[in-house]
Amino acid sequence: MNSANAADRRRRFDRLVGTFHQDMYRYAAWLSRDRTVAEDVVQESLLRAWKSLDALRDDGAAKYWLLTIVRRENARYFERRRLETVDVDSLTPAQEALLASSPDDETDDMRQAIYRLDDDYREPLVLQVLMGYSTGEIAEMMGLKQGAVLTRLHRARNKLKEDLQREAPGEDLGGARRKEEIRGDLLEDLGGKQANDD
Repeated sequence: MNSANAADRRRRFDRLVGTFHQDMYRYAAWLSRDRTVAEDVVQESLLRAWKSLDALRDDGAAKYWLLTIVRRENARYFERRRLETVDVDSLTPAQEALLASSPDDETDDMRQAIYRLDDDYREPLVLQVLMGYSTGEIAEMMGLKQGAVLTRLHRARNKLKEDLQREAPGEDLGGARRKEEIRGDLLEDLGGKQANDD
């Protein structure tokens, strides 16, 4: 590869990554549930994207392509690594207090409820609500039929509603205004942008 082609390739990569880096990180953070792991997953994804950049024929499909790489790298990360375990009998008093404390903030409750969802439900919900993808786009990314995505989204929302109602019985959790406030808080927490639901 001559230096002109190498420079063009580098500019193309920088442009794509500059545009979609935040989306890659936000998606990795929701998939992995850990910001440090998300950073590692994004780094590995960037390396893989660089190596296979020539396979991307249409820059208009770059976001799907990059997020698919993130999704696969996240799976590889957890296949390769054994998660550390902690002996709960040997915790310090401060660590015990952290374990025993329960967040009383509604945004934290919503975030934790989303984290408790099975991956099959959490992933399409995050892609739609936080990343702004349509159900058709989610179906294409996940290799599913659109009807399956709609079913998973419906079940994810029902599970969230049930979970949150269990935590706060008797409260009205269905208000659209409060949902938008919580969604905005979650997006702000992850450095995201507002996305449209389908």
